[in-house]
Amino acid sequence: MIRLVLPYAVLHYANKTLAEMKGYYGHIKDIELSVYRGAYILNNIYINKVDPISKKQTEFFKSRDIDLSVEWGALLHGSLVGELVFDSPNLTFTKDKVELGDVGKDGGDFRKLLKHFMPLKVNSFEVKDAAIHYKDYTSKPKVDISLKKTHILAINLTNITSNKIELPSTVIAQAYVYEGVLNFTMKINALADDPTFDLNAEIRNANLVLFNDFLKAYGGFDVNKGDFSLYAEIAAKNGKFAGYFKPVITGLVVLGQQNKNDSIFTKIWEVLVSLAGDIFRNQQKNQLAELMSNVVFEK
Repeated sequence: MIRLVLPYAVLHYANKTLAEMKGYYGHIKDIELSVYRGAYILNNIYINKVDPISKKQTEFFKSRDIDLSVEWGALLHGSLVGELVFDSPNLTFTKDKVELGDVGKDGGDFRKLLKHFMPLKVNSFEVKDAAIHYKDYTSKPKVDISLKKTHILAINLTNITSNKIELPSTVIAQAYVYEGVLNFTMKINALADDPTFDLNAEIRNANLVLFNDFLKAYGGFDVNKGDFSLYAEIAAKNGKFAGYFKPVITGLVVLGQQNKNDSIFTKIWEVLVSLAGDIFRNQQKNQLAELMSNVVFEK
């Protein structure tokens, strides 16, 4: 009898919590309990941001399923911790006229939301087939850039195993970026007082034409052809950061037939951007000069 009633009681509590969270409104369609493995699954969950004045809801997060469970492998090391698995989540960061710092704010608020549903410390999590968006509804044109088919795996975040190693935790991620590919690897000590990590990331051969709304909104120009790649390595220890970013743009064409209806000011700006590309172009490789930015700074 208790096993029949318990899911409904948990579902009622969860939906009540989501409905009463300041600045948000959410709902879960169903909850599945798996007592034998110490887990429960949230089915078809969504969380929207709520404008405090208009009460209008904006999509923030949704997921087909979220599996929250005890990480049984950690029990062998004497630790009671949890693991999360997100199935097909969609996370949307937005910028609006009221809250210019929404991206950072949303990230912090999302971690607070998770604490309501996972009482244990999270030692590992996996994100499967995710979409991550950044949207600006105030720009002209409106901006919506995204990572698609994103997979993220993070393990040993609480240093249960290999706790004598300086960077015992691992985060890896892959995603598709407008016909290009993102690869990300980070070794980290998540429990260190100061940021302590070693990060390697790259974006290969993203199609710049598919970024045109972003380029038009924030740069005042668009492109007719070009591929974008980015390579980065960053390390942090004892409050100091060191590393580099190396962007590479290949086959850039700013002016073309599709620009014939642009205003005269837009055309002048696009000419200047195109000339800058010609000045820095490596003619043999048809590649914009690679920018290697070394950074070393303290907190």
